[in-house]
Amino acid sequence: MRASDGATAGRRRWLGIVWCLATLVVGAQEIEFRHGTSYLEPLKYPADFQHFDYVDANAPKGGTLRAAQMGTFDSFNGILDRGRVARGVERLGEGALIYDRLLEQAVDEPASYYGRLASGVWVADDFRQFAFRIRDGARWHDGEPLTVEDVVFTFHTLQEKAAVGVRTALMELGTIEQIGPNEVLFSIRPEAIANPDLVFAVASYSILPKHYWATRDITKTTVVPPLGSGPYRVKEFKFTRSITLERVADYWGEDLPVNRGRHNFDLVKYDYFRDESVMLESQKGDVIDIRTETVSKNWMTGYGFPAVREGLFKRELVHLSRPWGLWAPVIWNLDSPKFQDVRVREALWLLSEFRLTNRMLMYGFYNYAKSYFYNSPMASEGLPSARELELLEPWRGKIPDRVFTEPWLGNETSGYGFNRDNVRRALALFREAGWEIQDGVMVHVETGVPFTVDFIFGSPFGLRQETPLMNAMNRVGIATTARNLETSNWLYRMRNGKFEGGQISFVPNNIPGVMLRNRLGSASAGSAGGQNWNRIRDPAVDALIEHVMAARTPEDFYAATRALDRILLWNFYYIPGLGAPGYRLVYWDRFGQPEDPPSLLRPAWLDTWWWDDAKAERVRKGLAALE
Repeated sequence: MRASDGATAGRRRWLGIVWCLATLVVGAQEIEFRHGTSYLEPLKYPADFQHFDYVDANAPKGGTLRAAQMGTFDSFNGILDRGRVARGVERLGEGALIYDRLLEQAVDEPASYYGRLASGVWVADDFRQFAFRIRDGARWHDGEPLTVEDVVFTFHTLQEKAAVGVRTALMELGTIEQIGPNEVLFSIRPEAIANPDLVFAVASYSILPKHYWATRDITKTTVVPPLGSGPYRVKEFKFTRSITLERVADYWGEDLPVNRGRHNFDLVKYDYFRDESVMLESQKGDVIDIRTETVSKNWMTGYGFPAVREGLFKRELVHLSRPWGLWAPVIWNLDSPKFQDVRVREALWLLSEFRLTNRMLMYGFYNYAKSYFYNSPMASEGLPSARELELLEPWRGKIPDRVFTEPWLGNETSGYGFNRDNVRRALALFREAGWEIQDGVMVHVETGVPFTVDFIFGSPFGLRQETPLMNAMNRVGIATTARNLETSNWLYRMRNGKFEGGQISFVPNNIPGVMLRNRLGSASAGSAGGQNWNRIRDPAVDALIEHVMAARTPEDFYAATRALDRILLWNFYYIPGLGAPGYRLVYWDRFGQPEDPPSLLRPAWLDTWWWDDAKAERVRKGLAALE
């Protein structure tokens, strides 16, 4: 035997002893791996389930799905805060098609996850530790086995080198230990508060190949599609314009219960557009198959073409029982001194008119979203409950008094004409904050500096939506400028605080702890990679987010979200308005669909639909007849 062979054998024996000792130590904590885990509610599916209820397990494989994306892409490295990653190569969610994750979320349950790459999961009662058992047989697209080492590498890399939003999501994570040939144990930092959402954050991130990145710099953007292990791989792309993903015929995880009946298309192609109107016309011209219509004007007026009347093209409003939050609210850059005064923010809110905007520009499509957690039990309503008051009382005097005394009812107007009462209240607040109108211009009383606001938007329809607000601001002497930017430029400007007013939707999930920290927490304010683009730095908000993340019962959880909601609303950080009543799904009728689609989280066309030859032939013949 060579000396090196002996050393290798010795290392293996040593690792085996370490694993055994670690297992004994962890075993004292009574680790028992289960097929899934959930938060607040019990698991719906038993250990021997064969597939999710919302799929057709016998769905055929084949065909091409052509979808659309706004903007462009310039990188295939999805863990960074630089560039925009291509669809399919993202680190989370339905956009992570080339990768696997440890657990898969069931979209017909509020917060339940089942084994995907992991065959088992264990979570300590206090949420301070959790472990995964990696399946045998998992492999990368190059044939190399996917192991615990890849999992450990992934999360060490995310902790040290990933985007700020990722590092924020994992900030409580402490040690990551391999405790067996296929087991890995995660522990939170001793000083950190246990966070149930951390388990799901870890379980949802794409696992990266250690051997592939050993010879590459993962801190750089890349124009080379990386190695994956998931149901799809990148087939071809036209940089910044389109990307085509092909189904991996021998995908190792195809027959897992969480995957059965899903990922049915042989090819998935995304074309990128810089204008919603061009995107709509491309879909009418049969360049793309399916998308979500984001413009209410198009939804109401753009789908009267012959293929719709003949039933070849479908237009469906998909109602989902999930938190909708705020659709494209106005946000202010709080690093700008003029927006740091809550009286100024309230005055600007009083100048907004949701009812008018919805009636004149949105065809009456939207509901009025009066909560950051609109369309969910997390939303506040009426006056604070006794449990909410327990959380709010320590902040009395540091948060607006109206949090305790008034229900937040929104800025209700008739939707017709100019609301003089609101204008009077707004001007009084401006005066209290040191601003007044002089010779038709709103100026600061002490400095004489005019009050101006520069808006940037990522869509011309966003600019159009806020035209009534800008007109109202102009009427009280506030000069406004507004530009619609190309998506990548808009992202850069918003991320780096190079704006005064803008828009960004706030759509929480069912367990929004980490999302709240990223979007609203002080730690992510002012960071180019953070998602707190309007730079909220509020200790009360930070504290309530921690209460949300520490909740262990539905009562504590909902009390914390509702108390947080009140603080956010009465501080006027956003101007709430549009509340979507559902997804506006538009598609050519070429696809088969499950009989019982999910109703909680999102439309599942990418996951669960399939190519239907008979329907596709009907569309082909119908279009030929129309021509």
